[in-house]
Amino acid sequence: MWPWEHAIVAYLAYSTFCHAIYRDSPSGLEAIAVVFASVFPDLVDKLLAWEFGVFDAGYALGHSVFAAVPISIGIGLAARSTGRSRVGIAFALGYLLHLPADVFDSYVREGIFQPELMLWPVVIVQDHGVNQGFVEQFLLFFSRYRDELLAGDLTTYRWLQIGLAVFTALLWLYDGAPVLRNLLRGSRRLLLGVVGNRRFDESTGRR
Repeated sequence: MWPWEHAIVAYLAYSTFCHAIYRDSPSGLEAIAVVFASVFPDLVDKLLAWEFGVFDAGYALGHSVFAAVPISIGIGLAARSTGRSRVGIAFALGYLLHLPADVFDSYVREGIFQPELMLWPVVIVQDHGVNQGFVEQFLLFFSRYRDELLAGDLTTYRWLQIGLAVFTALLWLYDGAPVLRNLLRGSRRLLLGVVGNRRFDESTGRR
């Protein structure tokens, strides 16, 4: 499953959770947490496998349920101790959704049920012949994905993914575009501060 697909699924799930439980939209920090956590396993495993050769394949420590659960609990407790419990929930949800999403995606696209993708080190996923660096391998896979989209011969599953992406984008806008909203507000405050200081200097004759 592609990183942005993980991010879409994670944000959709967390936003739905927020509206159902808190009657509220995700904050900017929560949106960052859920999206980062949704790609965290790939950042760990694929970087260590493709770039440094630590693992045979890009499904190992980061994708392991035996690591994901305690990491999620630890992050959740740390967030709660600082009064940001919702950030911890966002991280845990994004991370834990990644694991079954990969298994589901593999089953739908290839017809192969692979629970071993999230069972390292009990079950080791075999090497798929990747011998390039992280960036090179990513660009290779991305070029295949791009060619598939440009060819226009999309499967039903791919159309469903595109529809889900559009729906999630609309939901993000409905939520007030978290992160972008925070950046715009921060930029506005910064600009007003600079303008206010300049006017104050001019009124007092400072240079």
